[in-house]
Amino acid sequence: MAANDHSQEQNQEQTDFGFAEVRESEKEGRVKEVFDSVAPKYDLMNDVLSFGMHRLWKKYAVMKAAARPGMKVLDIASGTADLALQFAGKCAPGGEVWATDINREMLTIGAHRLAAHGSHCQVVLCDSEQLPFPDDYFDVVMVSFGLRNMTHKGRALEEMCRVTKPGGRTLVLEFSKCARWFAPFYDFYSFKFMPWLGSKIAGDRDSYEYLVESIRRHPPQAELARMMSEAGFGRVTWKNLTFGVCALHTGEKF
Repeated sequence: MAANDHSQEQNQEQTDFGFAEVRESEKEGRVKEVFDSVAPKYDLMNDVLSFGMHRLWKKYAVMKAAARPGMKVLDIASGTADLALQFAGKCAPGGEVWATDINREMLTIGAHRLAAHGSHCQVVLCDSEQLPFPDDYFDVVMVSFGLRNMTHKGRALEEMCRVTKPGGRTLVLEFSKCARWFAPFYDFYSFKFMPWLGSKIAGDRDSYEYLVESIRRHPPQAELARMMSEAGFGRVTWKNLTFGVCALHTGEKF
């Protein structure tokens, strides 16, 4: 390796990968490996690990998005497309629903699900930090349990703001900082039980250890609200769900 190449490598910005620090250029590939691994049993594990609560959180988020027939909706980090499928029912007739993800394995499962339900959602493999959509295009933009895995969260939020129509809204459903009294129970469950269950059901303890760690590294509610404001959103609010285990942030574009 040339000396200048080694220097450039050392000077690269660091970012979080769970509790580890990695070069920014490495994070996307590592996250891809995690979701390639968990994709086949992702929905099953979500049901088991959240005791089915993730379905209620997502249903609440879709309700708050207030999508109506004829609207255009973007579901970022759509994964297995469970939210896109719900939005498809809300926006018909005449609307558009786009399901995007950076992970091909997850999105392939999502595309199969949409096809099985006869949904006409558009499915696009793309990076949320470089969305392939024009400015001011969507009435609603949603990202559900995906923001914490993004390398440059601020840049991704700016892209979400860019593609949201004036008068539209972006919603971020994500794990967050839970209530202090609940934290000891949540920590025990997260750090001990979740990785163990991941090893038993999905055969992958390491990926579920990362997912737990990524939750702890994600910005708490007030900090994420500030980041959304800095990205260009107005009237940023949040609602804690299940003692703050997750939170739904909403920002409007003026």
